[in-house]
Amino acid sequence: MNKSKIQLTTSCENIEIKYIFWTKKMKFFRLLFLILLCSCETGAQKVENTPNDKSEFEVQKSEQEWKDELSDLQYYVLRKAGTEPANSSPLNDVDEPGTFVCAACGNSLYETKHKFESGSGWPSFDRSIEGSLALSSDTKLGYKRDEALCGQCGGHLGHIFNDGPRETTGMRHCINGAALEFIPDKNQD
Repeated sequence: MNKSKIQLTTSCENIEIKYIFWTKKMKFFRLLFLILLCSCETGAQKVENTPNDKSEFEVQKSEQEWKDELSDLQYYVLRKAGTEPANSSPLNDVDEPGTFVCAACGNSLYETKHKFESGSGWPSFDRSIEGSLALSSDTKLGYKRDEALCGQCGGHLGHIFNDGPRETTGMRHCINGAALEFIPDKNQD
C-alpha cells in the first residue's frame, strides 16, 4: 500500500512537472506567434513612390476594356500582378537596338542597351528610362520586394533587386516579357 502511494505521488509529480513545462512552452510559442504576426507586412499596407490607387495613373480603362485589349497572359501579369513562367518569353533573346514598351499602353520603359543576361529566366535590365516607372512594394512571398509598375497605366511589370551588374547600377529589373513589347530602332543598318 505504501509502495503504490509513492508511485502515485511520483506519477502525479511527473504530470505536474510536464504540465508546468508545457504551459511555459506554450506561452513562449504564443508570444513568438504574436511577434511574427505583428511584424509581417501584407500587400494591403503602404505603397511607396507611386500613386495610391490605379485611378491616379494617366491611362485609365475599365477591367473589361483591359480584358478585351490584352491577351490572357498579359492581363494576368499586367492587371493581376501575375508572373509568367521562367524562360517562356521570346524577349529574353532580344539584343538588337530598340525600346521595350508597356504592352498595355505603349509607354517606353527600357532600352536594349541596358538589358543583360541575369540567368533568372526573365528579361533583365539595370535601369529603366527615366520617369517611366512607378514603384510599389509587395510581400506576396513573405518578404518585401520592390515592385515595378508602368508609370502611365499602373500595370505590373515585375520586381527590382539590388543584385544586378556592379559595374553599372547594381540593380536588376526582373521584368515579365508578357508585360512588354519590343520596338526595334528605325536607324538600324
